[in-house]
Amino acid sequence: MEFNNYTIKELSSLLRNKEISAVELTEMYLKRIKAKDVQINSFITVCEDTAREMARKAQQAIDRGEVGQLAGIPVSVKDNICTTQIPTTCASKMLENFVSPFDATAVDRLKNNYAVMLGKTNMDEFAIGCTSQRSVFGGVKNPHSTDFSPGGSSGGAAAGVAAGFCAAALGSDTGGSVRQPAALCGVTGLRPTYGTVSRYGLVAFASSFDQIGPIARSAEDCGILLSAIAGKDFYDNTTVELANTEYNSKIGSSIKGLTIGVPAEFFGEEIDDEVKTIVMNAAKQYESMGCTLKEVSLPSFKYALSAYYLISSAEASSNMGRYDGIKFGYRSLNGDTYDELIKNTRTEAFGDEVKRRIMLGNYVLSKENYNALFVKSQQVRAKIKEDFKNIFDTCDCIITPTTPHSAYKIGELESTPVKMYSANICTVPVSVAGLPAINTPCGYDKNGMPVGMSIVGRAFDESTIIMLADAFERSFVRREPAI
Repeated sequence: MEFNNYTIKELSSLLRNKEISAVELTEMYLKRIKAKDVQINSFITVCEDTAREMARKAQQAIDRGEVGQLAGIPVSVKDNICTTQIPTTCASKMLENFVSPFDATAVDRLKNNYAVMLGKTNMDEFAIGCTSQRSVFGGVKNPHSTDFSPGGSSGGAAAGVAAGFCAAALGSDTGGSVRQPAALCGVTGLRPTYGTVSRYGLVAFASSFDQIGPIARSAEDCGILLSAIAGKDFYDNTTVELANTEYNSKIGSSIKGLTIGVPAEFFGEEIDDEVKTIVMNAAKQYESMGCTLKEVSLPSFKYALSAYYLISSAEASSNMGRYDGIKFGYRSLNGDTYDELIKNTRTEAFGDEVKRRIMLGNYVLSKENYNALFVKSQQVRAKIKEDFKNIFDTCDCIITPTTPHSAYKIGELESTPVKMYSANICTVPVSVAGLPAINTPCGYDKNGMPVGMSIVGRAFDESTIIMLADAFERSFVRREPAI
């Protein structure tokens, strides 16, 4: 019997009841990855020996009866999250042989909960992109149809969960990199409020946006993972002391009487008609559960995408400055001077999109443009936060499409950067505001490809959006990929 379509909750029950051991479960997933990931390319590194050792330790802890729901659960980790003994490549030639001397805080907390790490998942280089095709290890394919992109940048994580290669995954979300691939692969993905999960050990792309978040087969599973990794961390001073990290505490509670905002701007002409129809039909199901749908407005929506790309590129250009070929990572063999060494190292080791963002970021931060572009974008960011606050004065949450379109065919976006950037039009405003949002599958398009719905909550109110996503998922019939 195979358990690859089971949730964390279901697998945890099997493990506790001795119906399967952690070692047997791990072997089942490793076998499936070996047999089928050649079709998807979701993993960069599969750490079989490490996984087996972790499974043995997890089983010992289970036998002692002193562990939680993650004990013995096979998970994957996006390859921009640092791990000892296992390479952290960021899908880049620059770091293809880099092994971190420390674990990210999120990884350390998974280990403390006796989760089993199967390997590191594929992604867009340095998490810069939304197709998972910009990887030095080759692009990722969508398990629902290998002609289509899985989204990105956490495409390997989302595709791996959808294909049944792991029970859940850790991804990272800057402008939508957990939610967007989760939507396109038909799984659940959660971006926590900025400051909920430590960024220590997450290789930085845009530091004021980056957050680690879970991808899983249900909202409840996302809550289980988030409860394990959330909380204050000495090594990241942007994290906050949280009063409650039991994110599934509201699951099963009545949602009757809640007001759900539906922002008109998220259903404009930029959004595919089929996606709009599917998401609106899903939103209306909440009315039958006793919720009120209320049309609201986010006036600053039209400025969010531009502000995000200007700020994030500026931050990326600064963060990429650490890769000089001297301290760690790839080093060019060409160059007689210090300047030539750095220039040749970056030219040879960075991909085209990373170079594009560095150039854009340097332009934004230049003396001539700093006030007109960077400062103005930060002012827009403040306005977006204010607009969301105004909505939450009268609404408990917001529902939007997660993506403007269902999955694109591989190669359709890569040649047109502006079109590629627009693929994040629905997720970026939430990132700019630093709010929590969860994607849940809500339907399928005419090609049978998944469509996702985002539920956005107030800052640090992940428990409410998890409750609402769970309420919808209980009646939604998910289609499993034919892989």
